[in-house]
Amino acid sequence: MNATIYDVSRLSGVSIATVSRTFSNPDRVRDATRQKVFEAAEILHYSPNAIARAMARQRTDKIAFLICKRDATILDEFYARICESIMRRAIRSDRQLVISTAADWAQAAGTAQNKQVEGVILGGSAQADMVSEFQRKHIAVVLVNHRMPGFDIPCVVSDEYGGMRLAVGHLLQRGRRDIAMIAGRISPYITGERYNAFLRVMGEYGLETDARHIRMCDPTVESAAQTALELLGRKDRPAAILGGNDVVAAGVLKAAHRLGLRVPEELSVVGFDDSTVCGMVEPELTSVHIDCRRIGELGVDRLHALLNDEDCPQVTVVPAELRVRGST
Repeated sequence: MNATIYDVSRLSGVSIATVSRTFSNPDRVRDATRQKVFEAAEILHYSPNAIARAMARQRTDKIAFLICKRDATILDEFYARICESIMRRAIRSDRQLVISTAADWAQAAGTAQNKQVEGVILGGSAQADMVSEFQRKHIAVVLVNHRMPGFDIPCVVSDEYGGMRLAVGHLLQRGRRDIAMIAGRISPYITGERYNAFLRVMGEYGLETDARHIRMCDPTVESAAQTALELLGRKDRPAAILGGNDVVAAGVLKAAHRLGLRVPEELSVVGFDDSTVCGMVEPELTSVHIDCRRIGELGVDRLHALLNDEDCPQVTVVPAELRVRGST
């Protein structure tokens, strides 16, 4: 039979109210008394009921991570990596975590699960109406992998400019100066950040950007391959192509194979995200590594700060790295 708060009270020799206060607000209990209660709880293998604690503190300790991406599932690789680190951080901070896509969450609006959430971490292209609704309900909001002008919301993002600078610098070291970019329609924020970073970095290196060498495509291998075939079929084809993400870069490799171009001897290819795709293609793909683990951890930390009325930076930028492989 599980021990109760009454058992702890009897064994420690303090009142039930004091036992409750020891677990809900330990700083308000004297050291000697707190030690008695904790020793009794350890002997009895007593764990305070989470619901009772929440009722006493008017808190639920429940947060949610919502993937805000069109047609997303919780198996989406990029956000699954962020989700894993959020789960680990939430467990360590003794919080319950609900995981969902934004679409599924909206369909379940008004359920008990939604009502119990104190804060949410939104991954990807969160919609303004959803954010406004959370704020109206006084639910704390943190964005990861996204920024929303006009909203006073903490966000955690990767250093897209720094990653692009590493990629272009690496290609220049390899003697590639005629560099193209195929920017997949990933999300307005990510596509815009990487596109603008490419233009800025090329300018900083004193390189002219041929408008014909900047293309858009759907974020699929086949769409990227078709776009790359057009670029590589030109007489003045580029010597290197940056893909908006690893899937797009894989499409470039596919196009190069169809045209009989040797990678990296005749064409260098770089991706973004450092996903499992990098090891599934041949040659293996050089890619800008996005630290999803750190993004997820910091997302929980920022939400924790909001829920505890602590200072919280508006923007947190996580450094990117370049993982060099056979495609360059």
